Amino acid sequence: MADILEQIIAHKQTELAQMRAKKPSLREALLKSDTGIIAEFKRRSPSKGWIKEDGRAGEIPLSYQQNGAAALSILTDKQYFGGHDRFIMEARQSGVTLPILYKNFVIDELQLYEALLCGASAVLLIAACLSRQQCRVLMDKAHSMGLEVLLEMHGEDELDYAELEPDLCGINNRHLGSFVTDVEHSFRMAEKLPKGTVKISESGISSTHVIRELQSAGFSGFLIGETFMKAPNPGQALAAFIEKIRFPQV
Repeated sequence: MADILEQIIAHKQTELAQMRAKKPSLREALLKSDTGIIAEFKRRSPSKGWIKEDGRAGEIPLSYQQNGAAALSILTDKQYFGGHDRFIMEARQSGVTLPILYKNFVIDELQLYEALLCGASAVLLIAACLSRQQCRVLMDKAHSMGLEVLLEMHGEDELDYAELEPDLCGINNRHLGSFVTDVEHSFRMAEKLPKGTVKISESGISSTHVIRELQSAGFSGFLIGETFMKAPNPGQALAAFIEKIRFPQV
């Protein structure tokens, strides 16, 4: 019996070592990428309903990786986005090694542990959901756990959150109250962020021309979900999109 117990404990130590191991860096992956595409696994939207109800987390994220994504974002909110924590686990088990963003409405430290346990590299913190103090506490905790933070802002009144020095700053082009999308919002906000900020444009991006303009405005990453997920084959849609970025038609 003691031998079996020793085996169990040894295996648990291996599991814990894997959990504590350094995760692939979202920030580094985007800074090294020539496209900066964060391909999102998003099955549902509160405003549009089901996008791909039968989308499989053990297939689509790996296809994104195989077709050139710089990183991945996986929705884990169940009620409004049809997500689940296990989707990140399924993606990892399928062979995904890219950085994965835990995309949810994080308002409590417990959710950071959930992100860590399922294999995420980074977590999304949304300024609109948190006071500055709450954001600071959650960011510090995430960093202590080896998780990077993508801090999402929308309005100019949230720009002071960037002073907390997150790993990446996201500009959400979709208003979280009305869900109206305006990509021009990223351009308006970009010049107001602190110098040296790794900027990510989120939501409403469907044009490679816009990607090139955003790159010229200093953006390093582009979070895109519906554009790919609504296609019959999201991975192939991503590959075609990247091809147009790299080789624009003259």
